[in-house]
Amino acid sequence: MQEENRFVEGYFRRHERGFGFVVVEGQEEDIYIAKEDSKDAFSGDRVLVKLKKKSHGARQEGMILKVLEHKKDTLVGTFQRNKNFGFVIPDDKKLCRDIFISKKNFGKARNNHKVLVKITKYPQKGKKAEGKILEVLGNVNEAGIDMLSLIKDYDLPYRFPKDVVKEAQSYGEKINTNDILGRVDLRGKYDIFTIDGEDAKDLDDAVCVRKLENGNYKLDVHIADVSNYVKENSLLDKEALLRGTSIYMLNRVIPMLPRELSNGICSLNEGEDRFTLSVSMEINDKGKIISSEVYKGIINVTRRMSYKDVQAILDNSNEEIVEKYKDYVSDFKLMEELARILKAKRLEKGYLNLDIPESKIILDEDGYAIDVQKYETTFANEIIEQFMLAANETIAEKFYWLKAPFIYRVHEEPDIEKVNELNKLLFNFGYKVHTKEGKVYPAEFSKILKEVEGKPEEKIVSHMILRTLKVAEYDSENKGHFGIASKYYCHFTSPIRRYPDLFIHRIISKYLKNNYTMPEKQVEIYNEIAEKDARQSTEREKIATQVERDSIDIKKAEYMSKKIGEQYDGIISGVTQFGVFVELDNTVEGLVRFENLGDDYFEYDADHKILIGERTKETFKIGDKMKIEVIEANKQERKISFKRIKEEEKEESL
Repeated sequence: MQEENRFVEGYFRRHERGFGFVVVEGQEEDIYIAKEDSKDAFSGDRVLVKLKKKSHGARQEGMILKVLEHKKDTLVGTFQRNKNFGFVIPDDKKLCRDIFISKKNFGKARNNHKVLVKITKYPQKGKKAEGKILEVLGNVNEAGIDMLSLIKDYDLPYRFPKDVVKEAQSYGEKINTNDILGRVDLRGKYDIFTIDGEDAKDLDDAVCVRKLENGNYKLDVHIADVSNYVKENSLLDKEALLRGTSIYMLNRVIPMLPRELSNGICSLNEGEDRFTLSVSMEINDKGKIISSEVYKGIINVTRRMSYKDVQAILDNSNEEIVEKYKDYVSDFKLMEELARILKAKRLEKGYLNLDIPESKIILDEDGYAIDVQKYETTFANEIIEQFMLAANETIAEKFYWLKAPFIYRVHEEPDIEKVNELNKLLFNFGYKVHTKEGKVYPAEFSKILKEVEGKPEEKIVSHMILRTLKVAEYDSENKGHFGIASKYYCHFTSPIRRYPDLFIHRIISKYLKNNYTMPEKQVEIYNEIAEKDARQSTEREKIATQVERDSIDIKKAEYMSKKIGEQYDGIISGVTQFGVFVELDNTVEGLVRFENLGDDYFEYDADHKILIGERTKETFKIGDKMKIEVIEANKQERKISFKRIKEEEKEESL
């Protein structure tokens, strides 16, 4: 219970209408800040808040007394010029209001230019912030400017320093034969395959499956030995940690490592000798891993396969593809067999098989969105998913029991309050997540996902469950992974594009070299490093995730801006106090505000997340079908607006 006149520090999250919330570390409930109490704080600022008197059952409110630290001093926006002054309208409306620009600070900016602006004076006493144009990015409608704006807004390191590139180039294009000593040489012994998307260039992992004489399966997962090249505390290492992860922005990638490594000497390219850190697992017909071995290897990939071609082989749906790879058909059939066994075992444990389609944005040669589709996955994707899960779990469990300094991928169980909120929504569909003594288990969610499989509400229920779960992150402490119902889990399989994988590769290499031991003093040192690197990696991952989402939202809005006036069938994916969100079959989501919902006043039932018409008693809830018309799409604001089409309007349009 908060006390009147108590002061707290936290981070302000501003709504574009001016009000916002202050997030206080260790406190579940955010503090509501009215517009008049926000003291012109920017979103993300660290602030000092005075708490107001709280009524029983009401939300805690407060007023910002002081901005302690500004999060940003530069931002990206659109320049609007008047005769003697101008304004920059931020791309992120939640950040702040317009930035005033005096004529002397225009630089070379013209009307409707996207610009990077330096804030020279923060807002005070109702006055706008002031700024100076640092860089003109280009016209708002120019090809590629939208993605460049994101890069600048998030201050992403999209170019590598020259000395980092030079260090990467020093390794050349061929392996150093002096480094082969002590490695398990698998070249030519077995057929080894990479299976990736058709456009992939950084190939981290390769696999091989064999049937043993005792009837068990032998699964070999070979991972690029990036730690052989990115040495601890080197320039490459420091740059990789700074980036934390590769960022994928549709047709543009901001890699964690220079392409000389990511696409070159580290990538497991077909027909090239490559160093690996490998794990071999013996697995029985029930999916249990009987034994495992970790070792340094050298491989030469037999074939570079795509998901599309592997699926064509499994389905026998393309004679040309089947003929091309006829010598390896049995390999892929065996992979499918093992992957199905592994998946079945996971589902028994409570693995959450969330079937949420990702968006596939089709761009023209200039980078403009010309189509939005569901990203279709096949069982070929599942094969690699199941094999990588097995490798990650095996490594995590082995090194947990060695008490090694490590970075785990953790996913804690959801808060019981969120589960209760979920149950209010699931009630509308006749489902319920059961809890036991204030705890919830993965199998409860898994059971519901199985029940909705193939039903119209499957996608909506999957989305609701996903929103209930916590976000996975990196941690030096093993806390298990709720989503895959696993006690031990780490990220081991993508060291080209994720720093935690690279960190644990180094640890594993040290243990392999020293007969699975490490001096106590070193354990202490690396435990501290693991904690710090896990924190950095989590923060960089959050930024990467947001950038990737923003890039998709921008392109969806760009695509839908050409569809104004067109009608679509959709499903209500969210209900709020200002309208409903409707998702179309192609994954595009838009808002239908009250005024575009119908000629009635709608009341919002927060407990059941439904809208009720005051006069008509018409109700809208998550999962309801709705026909809509596209009325607005703004790529600058990343917003799409719909209007509901009623039955009588449908008939008139026929």
